[in-house]
Amino acid sequence: MQVNIKYFGMLTEVTHKQEEWIRFEDNTIGQLIDKLYISYPKLKDMDFKVAVNHEITDLNSELNSGEVALLPPFSGG
Repeated sequence: MQVNIKYFGMLTEVTHKQEEWIRFEDNTIGQLIDKLYISYPKLKDMDFKVAVNHEITDLNSELNSGEVALLPPFSGG
């Protein structure tokens, strides 16, 4: 499947991208993140949450399709 990944905040500085499409054959969010760590090793040192279709999810969740967003920590005021 093709997965649309969006990067926000400081994560765009690591990836040098705001968005990309990648081919992904595994089935969990964790496996997708592991694949991204290969392309962007500095991501391992960063704290971020993962959202699928605008919902925060955990690394054990299955990925069937949709938009994946990597979100850095944020605070409100």
